[in-house]
Amino acid sequence: MLPFSRVTIVGLGLIGSSVARAVRQNMPTVRLTGYDADPDVRTRADALGIVDDVTDTAGAAVTDTDLLILCVPVGAMGTVAAELAADLPADAIVSDVGSCKAEVARALTAALPGATIVPAHPVAGTEQSGPEAGFASLFRGRWCIVTPLADGDPTATERVAEFWRRLGSTVEVMAPDHHDRVLAVTSHLPHLIAYTIVGTANDLAEVTQSEVIKFSAGGFRDFTRIAASDPTMWRDVFLANKEAVLEMLQRFSEDLSHLQRAIRWDDGDTLFELFSRTRTIRRSIVDQGQDDAAADFGRKHE
Repeated sequence: MLPFSRVTIVGLGLIGSSVARAVRQNMPTVRLTGYDADPDVRTRADALGIVDDVTDTAGAAVTDTDLLILCVPVGAMGTVAAELAADLPADAIVSDVGSCKAEVARALTAALPGATIVPAHPVAGTEQSGPEAGFASLFRGRWCIVTPLADGDPTATERVAEFWRRLGSTVEVMAPDHHDRVLAVTSHLPHLIAYTIVGTANDLAEVTQSEVIKFSAGGFRDFTRIAASDPTMWRDVFLANKEAVLEMLQRFSEDLSHLQRAIRWDDGDTLFELFSRTRTIRRSIVDQGQDDAAADFGRKHE
């Protein structure tokens, strides 16, 4: 039995359109309704046929839904939820795909008093955006972290978890604040570092932009891929999860100072020990199927 028969997706960018495509592929009898605040995105999504119906308002999209998935920047969650609150069925379950959960839970609870809210975070994505960028296999073999509220309904939590399992995800249930600390390390801090490194390289007066691009090695290319991620989404993530991000950034700064001292004082043993530990972590990620073991990150060489 399907966990939901009518699903509404609000926000039809990379993640929202991928959810729609994955539902089409894995649960083809589910009725899909979509909405996006951008009229151009609505037109493009409608032309792609990724949902059964694209509505002109958020309220119209949710009038008969079983599951509402908010695929909008975390800073817009509360505003969007308030727009559709009057039309949301009393028995609908509200979820999302945001990268930080405690602030999203607070925003949705305030905007939708009495609603059944089960936040979730599929840990998947690319640097691309827009409805054309989505693909059905985006969540296959990836984690989806479901973060129920402290007084949440266990049955609703399981229904949301089963929904993501049907899309190919492996589900982990976690408290919202714990999720935010974990993701601050594994996702948010790496993005912040990538934005900083790419910005620093571009700002250096003695290195022209053409030289940075011309002589970019693999490491810098990987940072630019991360730094090409959606700026609105990541601005909101850092502001919504600022306490955890600032805590991890302080830890990183201290570790960076330690590394700086090792280089200044020719402490090769410290450098070697650190690099050996980090190499082991990389192997563990590959062993757990979270990345490809292909040489040179799978890059093709002529």
